[in-house]
Amino acid sequence: MPLLQLVLLALIQGITEFLPISSSGHLILLPGLTGMQDQGQAIDVAVHVGTLAAVVLYFRADVAVAAAGTLRLLRGRVDTPGAFLALCLAVATVPVVLAGLVLNVTGLDAALRSVAVIGWAMLVFGIVLWWFDTRSPQVRGAGEWTLRHALVMGLWQAVALVPGTSRSGITITGARALGYDRHGAAKLSMLMSIPTILASGVLLGLEVAADADAAAARDGAIAAALAFVSALAALAVMMRLLRSVSFTPYVIYRVVLGVVLLAWAYS
Repeated sequence: MPLLQLVLLALIQGITEFLPISSSGHLILLPGLTGMQDQGQAIDVAVHVGTLAAVVLYFRADVAVAAAGTLRLLRGRVDTPGAFLALCLAVATVPVVLAGLVLNVTGLDAALRSVAVIGWAMLVFGIVLWWFDTRSPQVRGAGEWTLRHALVMGLWQAVALVPGTSRSGITITGARALGYDRHGAAKLSMLMSIPTILASGVLLGLEVAADADAAAARDGAIAAALAFVSALAALAVMMRLLRSVSFTPYVIYRVVLGVVLLAWAYS
């Protein structure tokens, strides 16, 4: 694959994975609007590995607590904050895994990969994010997460399987609707991304492992490294800005892009 395309794919994935503007939508649009070849599942796996490493590094303290709690959870104990966090993350991941399997088995996932679908999702869910972000109170922090809220946010996350919705955007929307402050909503959304990206990466990885070769491994390594760097930078900037800036700038971008895509799709 040309180096320029690898760089573009990695930067797009890294920057958009954690911003509420849809990484999957942008990755689908790149070959669709530029005429470049589809990057294939091997590169998708690679850039997801890169972004996974970025979020794990950025939230390493919380990840360490959840990892230790997972060991206790596997022994049937939910007697520490880490075990409870691990349980909440597991509950939040179940809906998207089940919905993803249904879409994969029925073939609906391929049917949703269109410019029109991405445009509508960008527009509609951008407005939904703006509505809850500007009208919901900020009365809870990330440390006040509950199992019920984890399940509710998990159901919101399942909607992100529609390209253009944005996994981070829809889970932040769900958290804001529940009254979490912006920083807490973003933090919970990022932590939820870890098991979700891991599950999708394993699934895609198993599908492409048999066809892997030296060239694919080289391209994947380059894409993963670039996605890691860009994702870490984007995550750090967003989390810092959220202490003083709302999600409105992202909403404006989504609405404008959605309108442009719909005009292009229906012209």
